[in-house]
Amino acid sequence: MNKKLFLFDFDGVLVDSLDVHVQAAKWSLEKIGQPIIQNKADYLDLFDDNFYEAMLKKGVDLKKFFKAFSFSWRRAVDHYGDIKPFSFMLSVLEDLSRIHNLGIISSSSVETINKALAQKQYGTFFQVILGSQSAFSKKIKIAHAIDQFHVQSGNTYYIGDTVGDIKEGKQAGVITVAVTWGWHPRGRLLEANPDFLIDKPEELLKL
Repeated sequence: MNKKLFLFDFDGVLVDSLDVHVQAAKWSLEKIGQPIIQNKADYLDLFDDNFYEAMLKKGVDLKKFFKAFSFSWRRAVDHYGDIKPFSFMLSVLEDLSRIHNLGIISSSSVETINKALAQKQYGTFFQVILGSQSAFSKKIKIAHAIDQFHVQSGNTYYIGDTVGDIKEGKQAGVITVAVTWGWHPRGRLLEANPDFLIDKPEELLKL
């Protein structure tokens, strides 16, 4: 059997982190005088495309945002608690990792990802983690992972929970899988026309 490459978005797919992200982003943008987020809906709208590109289009100075975000993130975690991996993903990841290669493609920092994965020893399942330090574009990070594992795009799956994830997966030429337990609801995800739309993690084992 040829090994497939399963690339996972992090936030909303592997961990429950929306409230922390919304608050940290809101505080950061207020701190730099660019309060484009007033509520959760405003934040989720930024994920109809690449998050960082959407911020740039709204005139956000990303350098200032990142500087403010480090402090705001710690403050938000103190308020909401550490982000937590979804326990229901554990057995699925374990089964997939026995046969295929797994990776993470995310807009979050590698430090944040590793800290969260360590809570349930998820980190042992992933051969590559590409976060915000690698590139803003998930399309670029997906291409990098494909080159690293020497797989074809037709044997690569990108699993995401937002319209932006599906768009970037399609741009990268891989098979897109939208999950309904994350940040964007089913109807919104359907509009992005993913190759697969799944409601339960176990469905990943059938791909």
